[in-house]
Order: sequence, then structure tokens, then C-alpha cells
Amino acid sequence: MTNNRNNHEIDYKIYGEEMQFVEIELDYQETAIAESGSMMMMDDGVQMQTIFGDGSAQQPTGFLGKLISAGKRVITGESLFMTAFTNEVQGKKKVSFAAPYTGKIIPMDLQELGGTIIAQKDAFLCAAKGVSVGIHFQRKLGVGIFGGEGFIMQKLEGDGMAFLHAGGFIVEKNLAPGEVLKIDTGCVVAYSPSVDFDIEFVKGVKNFMFGGEGLFFARLEGPGKVWIQSLPISRLAGRIIAYGTYKRKEEGSVLGGLGNLFDGRE
Repeated sequence: MTNNRNNHEIDYKIYGEEMQFVEIELDYQETAIAESGSMMMMDDGVQMQTIFGDGSAQQPTGFLGKLISAGKRVITGESLFMTAFTNEVQGKKKVSFAAPYTGKIIPMDLQELGGTIIAQKDAFLCAAKGVSVGIHFQRKLGVGIFGGEGFIMQKLEGDGMAFLHAGGFIVEKNLAPGEVLKIDTGCVVAYSPSVDFDIEFVKGVKNFMFGGEGLFFARLEGPGKVWIQSLPISRLAGRIIAYGTYKRKEEGSVLGGLGNLFDGRE
């Protein structure tokens, strides 16, 4: 591990393929922070404490300051509280955090990534204590309205380990200066602050009326890193809802049952 960190140093291991969890190893008095409800299991000797915000050094001091800082997280759709897990005994102890849906856990060493990452609102899973989980406002009106994630995203700052979760398969791309990548707006997981994030209107009447890809692309211009997910949770949820509410006209008949067999719906 790299030395001279301000945040807690933690070792980790990721288990699983489609439904992953991350196991974090804590030395004595080391702490990991996580979203409420993400803990899967922990060793005896690890103490759990509910805290306002993320408990980072960047938070304002005093109860009112911490309350205001934690309240900003509500804007991003997260809970007012986070949970801190601290090893209170000598020796190494482990705590594990599970992904909320099918996909991959992305480990990010913020020290090696320049200290800051911008992520979609529900991507954060857990991190070493000291990592600040704040908010990032989109400055461009078009991105805020049509960019898939709205005006507000999460901003992770610090020099420790942070773990994001995203759906499907995850692709990490390094964009050279001036290199442009066009992505479905829902597939953007995270990016370096040096990346210019904008939206682009889909050209051609037939494309946006019948192409099924929406009216806008996310336009990312380097330099910097970009993390992309193949299956946004919004897309998955939409397909499940559509499947659950779709009713074939011939359902309930003998022929309808045979039709469902042939098209794989039985």
C-alpha cells in the first residue's frame, strides 16, 4: 500500500461474480464507512456506530455543521446517516459489504486517481474513514436536465480506498486530451473531474423517434478516466416493470400457453 495517507489504510478482497461483496480487513482502531444497510457480516470486535455524514476531516465541526453537511447527502438521494465500523480490539478483524443488485464492485484508490472522483448518485458503497462523500453540482443546464443523473452527483474526495457499485459489466477507459466518447446517459458510473461532461442531441428524426436510444447522448471529452456500466439499474427496473405488466391477448388459452412455450415465456 502507498504510505503517507491522511485517510485510514484498509486491505480488501472482492468475492463473487454477478452478486459481489467486498471484505475489508481492519487493523486495531481502523474504520470503514458505508451506506446504511449495506453491511453483510462482521467479526466480533468490530463496533458499529451510526454517524452524521461520512465522518471525514472535511466536515464542519459542531453538531449544526455536521447536520448541514449530512443533510446535503439527502439531496443526492442517500440517507442522512452513514455507518462507521471500527476494529476496537487488537489484531485484524473483517467486515463485509454487499452490492445491492447484480453488477460489479469497483475499487478506487483515490490517492492514485488524483484525490477526487465524480460518481452517479447511488454508486457509493463503502470507503476508508476520511474519504469525503459530498455532492457535485452540474454547471451546465443541458447536462442537469437531460444527462440522466440530474444536476447533482456524488463527489468522493480523499486519499483512501473507496468502493463503488454499478450494474452489469464495468469498463474503465482512459481518454486522451481531446478524445471524445459518446455514451448512453444512464451508463456513466463515474469520471475524473478533468473530464468534460456534456450532452449531445441525437441527430436525425428517425434516430430519436424510432432508434430506441433516447434523445441525448452523454458526451465525455478527455483527458481523464471514465467508468461505464453495461446495465443501469433504471434500465433493468424498466424492463422488469414492462415484463410484469405486459399481458398477451392469447394468455389463458391452450394456444396461448403453447405460444409462451415457444417464445421462452414459460
